[in-house]
Amino acid sequence: MPSRVACFKPASIAAISAAILSLAGCREGVMRAAANVTGGDPYRGVAAIRRFGCGACHTIPGVSGAHGMVGPNLTGFASRLYIGGVLQNTPEHSVRWIQDPKAIDEKTAMPKLGIGAADATDIAAYLYTLR
Repeated sequence: MPSRVACFKPASIAAISAAILSLAGCREGVMRAAANVTGGDPYRGVAAIRRFGCGACHTIPGVSGAHGMVGPNLTGFASRLYIGGVLQNTPEHSVRWIQDPKAIDEKTAMPKLGIGAADATDIAAYLYTLR
């Protein structure tokens, strides 16, 4: 059987390049919006997620090695109505949950990891980029 080879015209390549650049800009816009909403830094949030080992329990898009299956998959976190099934999803509640989940729901499996307010705010900022 003959193989099918894609042939792109220069105009198509320009359109694809423009789409990739606009997606990159869109991601930057999402990062800025999350920072504005939460007061945190989503880039520092990724570093904190790695440092505290959140990916051992959660699948977290955009965080290398974060493929845990113990806790919920955090894909689409910003679009969820509730955190842990018990708390309205707001930036303030997210920070509280990240810092001390058992204070909110004593039956949760999520442990208190000693995450301070600044790191929790940065983690929340990153989670709010996940739409």
